Amino acid sequence: MKRNNNDFGLITMGAFLLFGATMATLAGITLLFPGTVLDPVWRLNPVASEHLHQLGPVVAIAFIALAVVMLVVAIGWMKRRFWAWALAVVIIASQVVGDLGNAIRGQYLQGAAGVVIAGALLLYLLQPKVRSAFPRSRN
Repeated sequence: MKRNNNDFGLITMGAFLLFGATMATLAGITLLFPGTVLDPVWRLNPVASEHLHQLGPVVAIAFIALAVVMLVVAIGWMKRRFWAWALAVVIIASQVVGDLGNAIRGQYLQGAAGVVIAGALLLYLLQPKVRSAFPRSRN
């Protein structure tokens, strides 16, 4: 099977989507069941932990739903489905908007870093050679 030079980026993006699903699952579980051995993960962002725990189980369920969506998108991505590419674009674009909002709200460094990283991913997704890997119809 011949591989093109775009395969590494496509596989890496699929792995990134799986990583996102894993992290959303972890967040959802730790929010639904506080006080477990998984709680130390929140040391990475204690402010987010405090805010999210205050919102209650609804936010945990939202994270679990996000995890399911990310998993489905990752599977579709690896199968090179157009809908998976389109959803990945929406997910990453929403991340850019969220990070921009964080920067505007005063989290300048975190927001700017997020805009740069998510913006770079979005530019990657919108490259013609990436887009062309996901045909609209399968024969």
